[in-house]
Amino acid sequence: MPLMKYRISVTLEFLREMKHLSKRYKSLKEDLRNFGNDLLLNPEQGVSLGNNLRKIRIAITSKNKGKSGGARVITYTIIWTEIDTEIKLLTIYDKSERANITDKEIEDILKQNGIL
Repeated sequence: MPLMKYRISVTLEFLREMKHLSKRYKSLKEDLRNFGNDLLLNPEQGVSLGNNLRKIRIAITSKNKGKSGGARVITYTIIWTEIDTEIKLLTIYDKSERANITDKEIEDILKQNGIL
């Protein structure tokens, strides 16, 4: 049986929030590069929110607070075929700026990206 191939894509919402956070945290781009590599190795990491959604904690090195005080990335997994799966990074937020993201906000991002 062939191995599952994962690919990562991002939404405009994710890019906008990443740009905002990377101005404050200089290590964020490198942290996200490492996160992407880890995600490809372990796509099931984080907490399942149901319906192929996951919330994953990532450390922001320049904050020196570890994963619990870092950022949160919301992902959506799209299984195209038995061997082709896309992991879409929907949004990212700083845990110190907001505790959680609402179901409505996630639903809006999914709709804006033609997923719902």
